[in-house]
Amino acid sequence: MNEKINEVSQSQRILNAAFKCISSKGYANVSLRDIADEAGVVLSQLNYYYRNKEGLLIEVIKMLAQQYLSEIEDNLKKGESADERIAYFIKYFEDMLRTKPELFKLLFDLTSMALWSGALKELLSNLFNDLTNLIERYILCSFSIKEKYKSYSSVALSRMILGAMFGTSIQVMLAQDPEDMICSLSAIQLLFE
Repeated sequence: MNEKINEVSQSQRILNAAFKCISSKGYANVSLRDIADEAGVVLSQLNYYYRNKEGLLIEVIKMLAQQYLSEIEDNLKKGESADERIAYFIKYFEDMLRTKPELFKLLFDLTSMALWSGALKELLSNLFNDLTNLIERYILCSFSIKEKYKSYSSVALSRMILGAMFGTSIQVMLAQDPEDMICSLSAIQLLFE
């Protein structure tokens, strides 16, 4: 039994180390040796638990996706109206960009890689679909769609909101003055006026 607990903690240490290394240096700049060193394990342990770098990356994506979905849903649940929920959604993005920009860097890096890998593409596509579903469920379902939006489905509007938030977040990460750019996230509220 003690061996099983140690095994779980060792695989989790490797996963946490991979998350830390990739989010701080980017996937292309991190070797399995870097991850093993960060985790305090021998290189063969990475292959034992995750087979290869892509296998490890897949688990990092799963961990990241679960974290994003959980945190975003928790923030959306705070609001009672569509206006409050979109405000909490925007605040979450603003706070993450200010306090944990490495999570966005990791998400952007993984999204870029997903364009070339079927396995990664499926995972990231599922994440974006799940985020779209959260926006639809918590924001658009309680929002009386104005006449000008009636020709669009709630899914299409949810994707547009997510795309605007994601695209603006990329611009924030690239900006010379990110704080000024972060404020532009609030413009998404124009949809609800």
